[in-house]
Amino acid sequence: MRKHLKIFACYFRLNLASALEYRASFFTQAFGMALSNSTFIFFWWIAFQQVGDTIAGYSFENVLFIWAVTSSGYGLSHILFANVSGLSKLIVTGELDTYLLQPCNVLLNVLCAKTSLSAYGDLLYGVILMLIFLAGNPSAWLWFLYGTLMTGALFTAINLLAHTLSFYWGNVPLLGQLAEEFTINFSMYPENIYAPAVRALMYSLIPAGIAVHVPLRLFQQFSPGLALASWGGAVIYCAAAGFFFYRGLRRYESGNVIVTRI
Repeated sequence: MRKHLKIFACYFRLNLASALEYRASFFTQAFGMALSNSTFIFFWWIAFQQVGDTIAGYSFENVLFIWAVTSSGYGLSHILFANVSGLSKLIVTGELDTYLLQPCNVLLNVLCAKTSLSAYGDLLYGVILMLIFLAGNPSAWLWFLYGTLMTGALFTAINLLAHTLSFYWGNVPLLGQLAEEFTINFSMYPENIYAPAVRALMYSLIPAGIAVHVPLRLFQQFSPGLALASWGGAVIYCAAAGFFFYRGLRRYESGNVIVTRI
């Protein structure tokens, strides 16, 4: 475990240093993403002005909370584990060989190898939302942190599961993109607008409900049982994603590609 934490910390430092090498680009992408996300606040403000105090049982404050958790959780996932989005390409082209030859955990090595510059903007956007609208509520900050960590872990696991299908079906990066888009859409809107069958999907195959909507419930009314159940579900899902990856790895065929990582 200590070795893995050292590898994780080393990757984070190297990725951050690489991002800051071109600071203008880094800050432009981060600020641009935060600015782009901020337009949705105006959209929801107009919607609540037209509809009333609640939409599908969610107040404007509730919507801002799930937006903050979704944005920061997505940002955290892509800051730390951005390389998961390119896993299909690594598998199909044979570039996964590079990671298999290195003396460390294969999955951790693959996930941490890259970072996303714009993801810093996503992470910052969620924090800014909290500072503007819920700064004086300590409970909101507690469950925001809880939800951000859970969302980051589950977004990564969902992406990993989708891209791991490339071991079985070949080049299917579209599945990874669709899984990510579904997860984001399920996270950003009140869950009650979806049909029961879709909500069941949100708490199983694509667990956006566990990642985002459960932290909102815990913020509204704390339940130790719900908190433990949600963490247990998240741990099981992430473990299943890792297991599925290693099962798929048995089917991997080397591309005999020589790749230099600098």
